[in-house]
Amino acid sequence: MGMLKEFKEFAMKGNLVDMAVAFVMGAAFGKIVSAFINGMVMPIVGVLTTGIDFKDLKIVLAEAQLDAAGKVIKPEAALMYGDFITVFIDFVIVAFVMFLVVKAMIKAKKKQEEVPAAPPAPTKEQELLSEIRDLLKK
Repeated sequence: MGMLKEFKEFAMKGNLVDMAVAFVMGAAFGKIVSAFINGMVMPIVGVLTTGIDFKDLKIVLAEAQLDAAGKVIKPEAALMYGDFITVFIDFVIVAFVMFLVVKAMIKAKKKQEEVPAAPPAPTKEQELLSEIRDLLKK
């Protein structure tokens, strides 16, 4: 039972739970970025590059071999560099957004550190000493 209790304490630590939430959010954010790239950015890039579909960009190393009936015996071997360009654009956008998030967090942390802490309230002894001082001044 001791090991189970230790594992439960470990798993429920704030840092581990925060990291798990961040991982899930990151995965969801990656899907959003991919949908944005594939659905909005790449069609615009395709129009600007005279209708080239990046998914079709490839360098064929070996043509597909067909039999007499037209059935593929051996598929083509090709470098699919169009997919790489799309994934690279995904990465750049995710990296830039993460940079902005980290930069904002650092800025917020600096502001929080710059706010001076309020001086501690005087103790009862200090208050009594201040009252005695004030009475002696009179």
